[in-house]
Amino acid sequence: MGVHDGHRERLRARFAEHGLESFNELNALELLLCYAIPRRDTNELAHRLLDAFGSLSGVFQASMQELTSIPGIGENAAALILMVPQIVKKAHVSKAKETKIIRNSTDAGNYLLPYFLNEQDEIVMMLCLDNKRAVICCREMGRGVVNCVDANIRRMVETALKVKTTTVIIAHNHPNGVALPSREDDNFTRTLYRSLGLLGITLEDHIIVANDEFVSLADSGVMHLFKY
Repeated sequence: MGVHDGHRERLRARFAEHGLESFNELNALELLLCYAIPRRDTNELAHRLLDAFGSLSGVFQASMQELTSIPGIGENAAALILMVPQIVKKAHVSKAKETKIIRNSTDAGNYLLPYFLNEQDEIVMMLCLDNKRAVICCREMGRGVVNCVDANIRRMVETALKVKTTTVIIAHNHPNGVALPSREDDNFTRTLYRSLGLLGITLEDHIIVANDEFVSLADSGVMHLFKY
């Protein structure tokens, strides 16, 4: 057993006994890399990653190309790093789906929030409810810069008709901003509100997410203004 093997075993034993609570960012990343790089000093590689991306959060936000540009980080190690936040997101979404009935904006926000976890792109989600407020589906309706609002609204209307929903709640995120609606958000909401309303479908709320917070336009008292 080499010197690195002994260090790895100590890291694993420490994690088995105490979890990651006693680990700093370097040690946590070093331990993770042990499972992708079996025969190398992962402490040095963890240092390189943190130096390159600034923090553990920065490492997990890096792309495959950015990660593999770091000497010693191959595709297997990069894939493992990329997988971690995606698995965490799936776990949170899975937990949210245990909620079957959406009673109010808090329920809706808590249901939708995990879909935006670790997202760097702006995305639009659509939550459809039946007449007993049970969840029919929750689907991504757009990602990145939406250049054609009409096309996006048309897709939402088509989806609402297809799943036979009576109530729609939409949400989108401001990845680098605050959870407050922009003029574009208001215009989009107004157009969708009226388009769905013509079909007897209620757009009940538009939830805006930033970081781990969300704002409900319904709770803010502005949704009723979109009918005029």
